[in-house]
Amino acid sequence: MSAAMPSIIDVMRLLQFGDSVLPVGSFAFSNGIEAAVQQRIVHDRNSLREFVRTALRESATSDGVALLEAHRAARANDIDRVARADRAVFQRKLNEEMRMMTLRMGRKLSELTARVVDVPIAAEWLRRIATRQTPGTFPVGLALAFSALGRPEQEAFAAHQYGAATMMLSAALRLMKVDHFDAQTILYEVNGAAADAYPAAAAASLDDMRAFAPIADILAAIHVKAHVRMFMN
Repeated sequence: MSAAMPSIIDVMRLLQFGDSVLPVGSFAFSNGIEAAVQQRIVHDRNSLREFVRTALRESATSDGVALLEAHRAARANDIDRVARADRAVFQRKLNEEMRMMTLRMGRKLSELTARVVDVPIAAEWLRRIATRQTPGTFPVGLALAFSALGRPEQEAFAAHQYGAATMMLSAALRLMKVDHFDAQTILYEVNGAAADAYPAAAAASLDDMRAFAPIADILAAIHVKAHVRMFMN
């Protein structure tokens, strides 16, 4: 049983690359929360919880599917297959701000991975991004990071879902009247859905990726032209 348990180092790697303060620029983005607050779609603890819950469901069925495909491709050392997953993510980002977010965070994560984890696929992936052979989206970059660390796809999926939630809740603390207790309570509640979301994402293919969230796309379009804004999306 001890052989199947993660080591202390494995746990620390998960904590490091799943940390909300990982220097990939997530603090500059709100993942749609700012526009939702401005338009009064999110206005209290309950509406915040439901908005984050919906965003995580969409994340699992879209970016999460590509992340798992990219992780499996990286473990097989098939970088062309990784690139197909990367393009699938980028092609499904319908608005400018979401594309900007995933590309900026993806590139920073790839730079970090190539610097910290000395494996050929991480360096090759960063080279392909730099030469514009692939977009370099964040979920695919996270998949490569966890693969390079030798960590399983479940951990990569968990880190991605956790990161999306913490990004939104951290932004909400600066945008509306909720406190840290509210944010942590919501985080605890919404994280409980990850275990059920993973099997469906794991069984899906890139063709199954879906994210029907018209309100989020409308909010993003409004946010682009907002006169006052704190976040880049």
